[in-house]
Formats: sequence, structure tokens, C-alpha cells
Amino acid sequence: MNNLSLLFQRVTGWRSFARGLTALLGFLPAGARSPGPPAGHPGKLIARSLNSNFPLAHDSYNGVSCASDGRIYYVLCTSVPDTGAQMFAYNPATEQIARLGDLTEACGEKGAGAVVQGKSHVNFIESRGKLYFSTHLGYYANVNGREGFGPPPPGMKQYPGGHFLSYEMGSGKFEDLGIDPNGGGIISMTMDPQRGRLYGLAWPSNHFLRYDLAKRELRDIGLIPGYPADPSIFRALCRAPTVNPDDGSVYFTTVHGRIIRYVYARDAMEVVEGEDMKKDYFGVYDPEKPGHMGYNWRQTAWYEPDRMIYGVHGNSGYLFRFDPRAPRIEVLERITSLPSQRSGRYDQFSFGYLGFTLGPDGRTLYYLTGGPIYVNGKRVEGKATTAKGEAKGLENLHLITFDIPTSKYTDHGAVFFENGNVPTYVNTLAVGQDGAVYAVARPEPGNTRSDLMRIPPVIMARQR
Repeated sequence: MNNLSLLFQRVTGWRSFARGLTALLGFLPAGARSPGPPAGHPGKLIARSLNSNFPLAHDSYNGVSCASDGRIYYVLCTSVPDTGAQMFAYNPATEQIARLGDLTEACGEKGAGAVVQGKSHVNFIESRGKLYFSTHLGYYANVNGREGFGPPPPGMKQYPGGHFLSYEMGSGKFEDLGIDPNGGGIISMTMDPQRGRLYGLAWPSNHFLRYDLAKRELRDIGLIPGYPADPSIFRALCRAPTVNPDDGSVYFTTVHGRIIRYVYARDAMEVVEGEDMKKDYFGVYDPEKPGHMGYNWRQTAWYEPDRMIYGVHGNSGYLFRFDPRAPRIEVLERITSLPSQRSGRYDQFSFGYLGFTLGPDGRTLYYLTGGPIYVNGKRVEGKATTAKGEAKGLENLHLITFDIPTSKYTDHGAVFFENGNVPTYVNTLAVGQDGAVYAVARPEPGNTRSDLMRIPPVIMARQR
């Protein structure tokens, strides 16, 4: 960890951070007034950190959703081999948190002596009173700074593979629907509720899976086009496969920028011809190297009035829409924070942020993204490169909204906790029925424990 990160862990709040850093580096004498943000900087939002009483909780990616009962369902992941990820529900009406279960137990693997189900990196999808999702590996080996599928600790069995799961909200019962036949984690998932199909991308095998609820049948559709059969060769996998409800097709991307379509009628994959994600505005990437998502789209949402997929390219922060009928991608605008736009630089999280969703009004996109920190007028720099998904340096967290019909972009400001701490490692987002925004974040400097946070509603307050 660099010196800037160590310093940040010892202080709380923007002014304390700026004052300590500038004194250390000699920009200002100790005790002098710390510089404010640049002119035109948006305001502040004050979030509340919620305590789920799970100290092993590690970073979550997706895994937070608002269901029809108004509760916020979320998974707190782990990175240890012997304690699985835990599922919780927060009730905004009572402000109570309920622990719903251990995902390893939900998969029927309690006491198996194998590496546990440490993560769920997918959002919940609701259908007929049940939430559908998938599980993933949380215990990794680290080779040359890159996380990988490693051997189990002594005395433990190998990770058995990720599962498709359902959770019945009324009864509180889990059901195990199937396991990845390749023994990897199901790192990405989506669902077609109309046709009763679940779809997943498996890591590190790079295979596409589908599960039919009516037939209770899991089928491995095969290797993603353009990806190697050797799982030791790195290729970043798309985190947002998206269903076109019109025909049941599933669209996702590859690190090289190809758009892949699963054709429901043929139960097979194909490459979309005539369009791809390799755009000048998105940047230039070497697909052979880790530490970025390449030309993959980062997160998406289906927008019914246009019958198009709206998405964000994570590293560049550009909003786009994809018309599957044409097929055509139209790059709309950069929806990073105002400070990031003015800096002309990418955000510090190496994969780009996953916190992007369509709000309950069906027209407003919400996005949690980074914003540079300035000290004495100079941007605080992070490290230049990394081989994994991580924050390369410190930055603020901003809440962005984009109203699709009017193309109205709003940066609602940087998010802080009540004690002045900055939420970090935020790659989740759900919008409650009242417009409050929920995400999982690290609330304490120097501590990797993550937990749920709540940001008060912004649309009614800022846009009436």
C-alpha cells in the first residue's frame, strides 16, 4: 500500500486528509487552512453506514437489489477459505437487518470440508416471489499481483464450483438449482423471467451456462467465442449479460470488444456482425494483460421505451446505448463525476465502477463513480498500473443520475459518512422504493470490512 493510502487510513474527513497530506509533503505549514475543492465542484451527500455484524465481510461486486417487498437484499462476501458469504435483508420501514443465510449452506455444502462459496457477484432477479442469483469463489491465490484460482489450504478440498440459487422471500427457503460443471465460479448472471431461464458466465473456464427452470435442466453452452480453452490464460469476463425480452436473446461482450448473442431459438451463441465495443472514445487496451476490463461493457440496463440496452464502459466512463435490432452502438456522453470530466483522467478503480442501474421510475439511470481528490490544487495520484481489480489510489465517490428521456445529467456530489469518512471499494448499487440509494462499501479507513450504506433520496430534492 502506498504512502498516500497509509496516511488516509490515519485520518478521517476531507479536511483532515488534506491538512495531514499537505503538511507531510510540505505544501502547507502544519495547522494551515487546507485548500477546498476546485471551483464548480458539486456538493456533498451524507450517507449512513449500517452494521450487519459480520466482521469478515469483504468487497462486494453487484449483489445488492431492492425487491417488490421493499426490502434491500444484499450479500456480504468473504475472502477466507472456511467462512462463506452471508445474505442479508434490510427493511427501510423498520430499519432492521435480518441475516437470511450462509451461501455455502444454501448450496448444500456445509461440513463438506471444501473451500466455501465466498462470493455472489451478481444482482438478485425477482420472479414469482423468488430471488434468483449465483455464487462464486472468494478464496484466491495471488500470482504476480493477480488473483487466480489456486490450490486449497492443507486439509481442505478444492472449491466445488459455483451454483445457481433461488431464495423464496415468503418462506425464507433457499433452493440449489445446479452447479457449474467446470468447477469454477458463476461470476456473472442474468435471468429471463418471462421464459424461465437463468444464464451465467463461468470463471475461469470462460464458458456460458444456461438453466431452464421448467425442465430443471442446466446446460453448458460452451466456450465463449474468441476465448481460450486454457483457463490459465487471462481474459476479463463481462459482468453484465443482458436479456432482450422481445426474443429471449442474451447479449454480452468480450475483452476484445466483440458483442456475443445467445440465440434462444437455437440454444447457441454467435458473434454479432457489423458492430462491436471497440470505440476510440473508450480507450486502447491490450486484451492479453490483466488489470482492466478491456472493451467489455461494465454494467447495463434494459430500457423498455427504446427497447435498447443502456450501458457504461467502465474504464472510460462513457454512457452508450445498444440497439440489438440494427445492431448499433451510439456513444452518448461521459457520465463520470464533474471533477473527473474536468481532469480528463480515468477514475482510480482499475475495472471501472459496477454501481449502475435503472431507478424505480423506469427512466432515471443511477451511477456511483469516482472523483479525484485535490490537494493544494493538485490531483492526488495513484499507482500507474495494477494486475487486478482494485483502487489504484484514493478518490471520492460521487452519485450521478441521468434522465434518459431528457438526457439530463446531474452530479449530486461526493458521498461522505456522517463521521467524515469516504466510502471506498463501492461496486454495488440499488435504489429503494423511496428513492434512497444503497450500496456496499468499506466504511472505515484502514479496515477492509464492508457493509451496507444508505444515501438519502436525491431526485425529488434536487430536480423538482
